[in-house]
Amino acid sequence: MNYSHLNRGSHSSNPSELPPSGLQHVPGDVSAKNVVSSPPPPVAKRASFLGKLAQAANDHAVSGNPGLSLTAANLSGRSSTSSDSLLLFGAVQGISTPREMSNSSARGRESSVAAAADGRHAPGATSTTSNAYPDLSFAERMADVRGLAVTHESVARFSTRDNDDALSDELDAIFHAFQRCLEIRQKYMLASLQCSGDNPKDRDEWTIYPPPPPPSYPPVPDASTAPNPTAQTEPFEFEKCVIPGACEMVYKMREDGIYAVYANWASLESDPEKPICNIPSIKEYYQDQDYIDGVISDGPTKSFAFRRLRYLESKFHMYVLLNEYQELADSKRVPHRDFYNVRKVDTHVHHSSCMNQKHLLRFIKSKLRKSPDDVVIFRDNRHLTLAQVFESLNLTAYELSIDTLDMHAHKDSFHRFDKFNLKYNPIGESRLREIFLKSDNFVRGRYLADLTKEVFADLEASKYQMAEYRISIYGRNPYEWDKLAAWVVDNKLYSHNVRWLVQFPRLYSQFKRSGAVQNFAQVLQNLFGPLFEVSVDPSTHPKLHIFLQRVVAFDSVDDESRTERRIFKKYPAPSAWDLAMDPPYSYWLYHLYANILSLNHLRASRGFNTFLLRPHAGEAGDTDHLTSAFLTSHSISHGILLRKVPVLQYLFYLDQIGIAMSPLSNNALFLTYERNPFLAFFQRGLNVSLSTDDPLQFHFTKEPLIEEYSVAAQIWKLSGTDMCEVARNSVLQSGWEMKVKKHWLGEMCHLPGPQGNDIQRTNVPNIRLAYRYQTLMEERLLVLGSLLLRSREASEGLVAAALVAADTNAQAPVSAKVSPLATGIGARRLSNPLRSPGAAPEPLVGQLAEEMGDLSLGLPVLKAGGAVPGAGRRRVPTASDDGGMSPTG
Repeated sequence: MNYSHLNRGSHSSNPSELPPSGLQHVPGDVSAKNVVSSPPPPVAKRASFLGKLAQAANDHAVSGNPGLSLTAANLSGRSSTSSDSLLLFGAVQGISTPREMSNSSARGRESSVAAAADGRHAPGATSTTSNAYPDLSFAERMADVRGLAVTHESVARFSTRDNDDALSDELDAIFHAFQRCLEIRQKYMLASLQCSGDNPKDRDEWTIYPPPPPPSYPPVPDASTAPNPTAQTEPFEFEKCVIPGACEMVYKMREDGIYAVYANWASLESDPEKPICNIPSIKEYYQDQDYIDGVISDGPTKSFAFRRLRYLESKFHMYVLLNEYQELADSKRVPHRDFYNVRKVDTHVHHSSCMNQKHLLRFIKSKLRKSPDDVVIFRDNRHLTLAQVFESLNLTAYELSIDTLDMHAHKDSFHRFDKFNLKYNPIGESRLREIFLKSDNFVRGRYLADLTKEVFADLEASKYQMAEYRISIYGRNPYEWDKLAAWVVDNKLYSHNVRWLVQFPRLYSQFKRSGAVQNFAQVLQNLFGPLFEVSVDPSTHPKLHIFLQRVVAFDSVDDESRTERRIFKKYPAPSAWDLAMDPPYSYWLYHLYANILSLNHLRASRGFNTFLLRPHAGEAGDTDHLTSAFLTSHSISHGILLRKVPVLQYLFYLDQIGIAMSPLSNNALFLTYERNPFLAFFQRGLNVSLSTDDPLQFHFTKEPLIEEYSVAAQIWKLSGTDMCEVARNSVLQSGWEMKVKKHWLGEMCHLPGPQGNDIQRTNVPNIRLAYRYQTLMEERLLVLGSLLLRSREASEGLVAAALVAADTNAQAPVSAKVSPLATGIGARRLSNPLRSPGAAPEPLVGQLAEEMGDLSLGLPVLKAGGAVPGAGRRRVPTASDDGGMSPTG
């Protein structure tokens, strides 16, 4: 298109001789101020810009990349949304955008004229590289394209000028440190099969028994075939359960307290140093922990993370000001759904205190009235009935009250975990706790089973509230697992609203003093030995095999506020830990992680469900607990100490690690409600959910989870959208099967951002999730993408991936369409989801280039014809990948 009639003092009508940005090259000593031309009209500017992009793409095609061959006519005919996908390509290649053509700064204009006068940009040449504008950084061009604010960090980091190196050295070190921390976590998550898609139960063909009830809404047109929401679902029958046979795999507990798994006896005897999976050594674990501790204590890194977190919080406030009424309007247009009938999961609740005090009181009175002659305990060398137990306490059923039970955590338990533990004893009597709140007692847990069924009935009546109850295995002897499994199976404690977590209390010192164990290795053997045995041959423990199908994760629990003294320069092996002193938290967590790693590989190879590690971390005590959990755990409970560690908090945000927070519990034990960081974490975009922890001690109503949400909404003025977003987070953090999550959240819930949202089921407006997703992508691009864009080769890979991402996604499985860096909930794959088992993790920066089509500031990908050699290439999955699993979700 000819712009000569629009330029002042034009010497040529040939548009190819016009320099970019509306400036005309004038030979000789002509002053720059005499040659600045008027900007072309908007339509002409866009056509010229698209023409330049087409020319640059064709240059790539000539050099061997035919997939980038485009024409100006082809580009101009595209929709505005699709054309915007080329902006990243133009910014990387240094092509001026329409806004640059008309609104370049004085510095940009003068430098462009000077460049033309010096011959750096010859007349008639079209700019196709970033060297055309050495004074304009990638961040400046990208900000101009997208209309974004440019911080001094991003400008300094993305600048292509050599004299900016001194300013960006510090940021280089910070970004490399963040990258290294995320790569370390990636290594541990991939090794332990705790990433999304690793669990065989997430396959579509996974069978859930008893099957979940059919959907009751919306009703089908034919009323005769409509499901009856009041109909009873299929009851659990142990005889209908399928018990697989034994396999050839063998296992052995090594001297370091870790179980190693081998393909068969021949493999064990020939090469005992090579099990089926590689386990990070404890030395490597502590080296990685020391590195992360060094990063989170670095001054410039703390300042950077603190400023980014403040920026994210302020950005959310601005978003709410601009979109609050739009979110309200979107929610009102959704039929049927509101906060009360969206699914929400109590992701952190202890089973022995899952009921409220009034419920427990009614249950005790009922048993005293209906079953006073039940023999319930053997104490003082004689058997006692329930009536005799209360006679020994000088109490009658009429005298019992909430005040008499005295199980609520009042002010006297603040920072007193010892007093809080005593609150589990009704009326302060441990014998009543043993009778009513223990599964292993004289009555074989019959009373607790009856109480549990009543709690299940309340949950099923509410329909939309779910719970993951945490029940204890102590490690005193290897028979605890069989007793617990028999209690669950024999009493038919199955509910579609409930899944189980198994928690390991860190009570080694008590067992050592009582003589139950001789060293720490015996505790590990009691905890994991039965699990490996039943995984190799389920017929040896059939009830345990059935119970483990409903177990989703393991937890480590105890008082974190206790001081940990390090008396060893190098920690001894578990078999040599025979002191009457508890191992430190980090030591506990490593050995839990390492054994879960081996167990998961064994179970995944057999097609059994695997387990996550979701410990208590960051409730009190040392912040090193959070570092250990960052390395080894899928998600954590509490995490309130993250408020003191901005770097670790920022890392939790970047990797979207789940945090199950319990403000009412913290208010009674360690942190008053107004100081709880839940609101700040939520506004900044951390992956947080609300949970009850111990309703028996902290709540008053029949629906403790709703009580937790209602108090938070009142104190922090949460909107309906806020509460529905937290509820959605809780479902994604939970351990339910993927087919169940798809029913609750939508068929595409495994995808990140708005594309994985179904507002008809979640009641979360797409605009909210689009904001969360784009903000997360921008932060990841800032930290990880900046390391990539410094090199020319990586920039070309970025452009290629951005242009072919649509075609790649169209041909790849659903799981491969999601950028691992872009996945939004929990621990996600940060390397190729279709990698071969045992393959080394790909570097985050190099991988970011391949997957930038999903990650480039939320820009829509442009569908281009053909494929670019070497860019965005995906390996075709085979049945052997990840043990035959399809890594969905």
